[in-house]
Amino acid sequence: MVNRSYIKVFVENGVGVIQLDRPQVANALNREMVDEIVAETEAFDRDESVRVIVVKGNDKAFAAGADIEEMLEDTPLSMELLDPFAVWDRLTRIKKPLIAAVNGFALGGGFELALHCDLIIAGETAQFGFPEVKLGVMPGAGGTQLLTKAMGKRKALEWIWFGASMSAKEAMNHGVINRVVAPEMLEEETMNMANQLANQAPISVRLIKEAAGKAEELSLLDGMKLERKNFYLTFDSQDQTEGMQAFMEKRSPSFKGV
Repeated sequence: MVNRSYIKVFVENGVGVIQLDRPQVANALNREMVDEIVAETEAFDRDESVRVIVVKGNDKAFAAGADIEEMLEDTPLSMELLDPFAVWDRLTRIKKPLIAAVNGFALGGGFELALHCDLIIAGETAQFGFPEVKLGVMPGAGGTQLLTKAMGKRKALEWIWFGASMSAKEAMNHGVINRVVAPEMLEEETMNMANQLANQAPISVRLIKEAAGKAEELSLLDGMKLERKNFYLTFDSQDQTEGMQAFMEKRSPSFKGV
């Protein structure tokens, strides 16, 4: 395990784990912490030994928003010059699967961090929401866009306008998260899912993520063209040969990511 200023990082069976580590402030995200999260995510994306990336908090909080104290003296000009949200854009370019494991609060920037992940697993007591309107501001790291894509405009506006929190069950019912489990089972369920995904063909997983990610941006025809192109590309991999040969031989495939 490697300790940064605000996160802990380790690799377990091909799964790169980033654990948020500011427990004294419920893992509130300051700018340095976000920089560390993004940098380590990118490092895992480049690491051939890592196939899946997990982001998690602790038992009480995933991340309870941004560090408000850090922003008290900001002005429109200082924000424009600093452009603190630009670093978040780099998360959209991660090619490997990203899984968020959420216990406790995922609010504001913490909710945005979870929404930047491909899959979200939550404990039954988790709470999601954007309280920014109660501070006279609004989400700035993609919240209005990501939540609207996940649940539709009307419901997203309701949650964001009123700064309300939603339970894990509500979030799952609206298609915002994937699974709800007992809080004490979150770690095990997340790693089980990550390990299963790590055993899939890495090239196929990457190309599926690309195609699914473009589905909302492209027309149906253009999306199908991209899917078809990516399907053809899999036939240039040794994993495609291994996967089909293993199927014919009635054995489990051993994918190498080549």
